[in-house]
Amino acid sequence: MSSSQCLENPPTLNPDYGVGTVEELGGLNTYVTGPSDSKLAILLANDAFGYEAPNLRKLADKVAAAGFLVVVPDFLYGDPANPNNPKFDRDIWMKNHDTAKGCEDALKVIAALKNRGISAVGAAGFCWGGMVVVKLASYDCIQAAVILHPGTITADEIRAVKVPTAILGAEFDHIFPSEQLKQLGEILAAKSQFESYVKIFPGVAHGWTMRYNDEDDSAVKIAEEAHLDMLNWLVKHVK
Repeated sequence: MSSSQCLENPPTLNPDYGVGTVEELGGLNTYVTGPSDSKLAILLANDAFGYEAPNLRKLADKVAAAGFLVVVPDFLYGDPANPNNPKFDRDIWMKNHDTAKGCEDALKVIAALKNRGISAVGAAGFCWGGMVVVKLASYDCIQAAVILHPGTITADEIRAVKVPTAILGAEFDHIFPSEQLKQLGEILAAKSQFESYVKIFPGVAHGWTMRYNDEDDSAVKIAEEAHLDMLNWLVKHVK
């Protein structure tokens, strides 16, 4: 996340938003929503603004309505980015919230899910969370991954991916330009053992799937298009 663009339009966080509950899972406070008897789970990895963002929980509830148990762990340990705080230092924040640690935490959450009887898991991540999910996709513990407007991910990380992976990117993204995402798509496409694709959404900028204006019909529509693409991918591959 080499640009401040990822910290634009911070949402108003709401710990009480959503129809789910917060419980401990794998050592992390986690928003949990969906049928408790489902054998299929989806892990959503938040962007820099954390797991209390209303649009993230709204999406979690929507995915849960498709029959998944959905978990949104607090990978940031109660310390979401707060660019409105004059003392906030992005570089220090990033150092304190390493995405490799996020991946380690995600593995613990997935292990806890499987201990509960979950048989298949998919994962989707947004910006900071996308950097977590690309690492997670190099393991055999998930069945599919979706990476949405990621922070910086590398060609080596894409080469290590082992599961069906979709990347949804923005046409205007200074953190990870669409042309670079297309190049990663070419690496994925060379992996004939599983399905993958990259889709670039026209006319939108980094963060459009999470930090849209509810009163802007066109912004909501294109965010929901990405949400549906994500859900369709997970339904197809997490069985």
